[in-house]
Amino acid sequence: MENFLNGFFLQSSLILGLGAQNIFVLESGLKKQRHHLVATVCSICDALLIAVGVIGAATIFVKFPLLKISFGIFGIIFLVYYGARKLYEGITSKKEKLDGNFIKGKISAKKVIMLSLWFSLLNPHVYLDTVVLIGGYSAKYPDINDRMLFGLGASTFSILWFFGLAEFSSAMGRFLKNENSMRYIQVASGIILLFLSYKLSLDVLYWFKF
Repeated sequence: MENFLNGFFLQSSLILGLGAQNIFVLESGLKKQRHHLVATVCSICDALLIAVGVIGAATIFVKFPLLKISFGIFGIIFLVYYGARKLYEGITSKKEKLDGNFIKGKISAKKVIMLSLWFSLLNPHVYLDTVVLIGGYSAKYPDINDRMLFGLGASTFSILWFFGLAEFSSAMGRFLKNENSMRYIQVASGIILLFLSYKLSLDVLYWFKF
């Protein structure tokens, strides 16, 4: 039980920060865009990456630094594109479009899954948190069963966090069912995503130097 709780609380310290993945889950809940599906995909991605780290793959980014840089470059491109798109939609959207696509949640499951995968996997910090940090910390346990319990604790917090964030934002969305509120959400999301792309670009430049 101690190993489980150690993993649980370590993940809680890593996942609570403002990140693109959390922003996407929050926005999907506010707009009721299949937020349970979003939470499910994000939870599965985190659990799989944690499992990869726990079984001993944490050294992959050390052996292949260009892999981390490549994920960073793809992540920057994606965040800039999606952030700019959110800004454009928030500024130019008309009431009919907002009502039709966002408030009523008309978005395909395939698109939701793809976006969830992109936000979950096109971010090197996700790999650093799950594979490297959690996987590296679990290496202190010599027994594989202890490491698996540690990883299970971390994965459990991810599941609770994503579904809790989706449910909370969905409940808050009931008070934001008007044109201006949804437009503000679009603009705010776009600004945050562009800021995160800027921060990620600084990290990638640092990785290039070292």
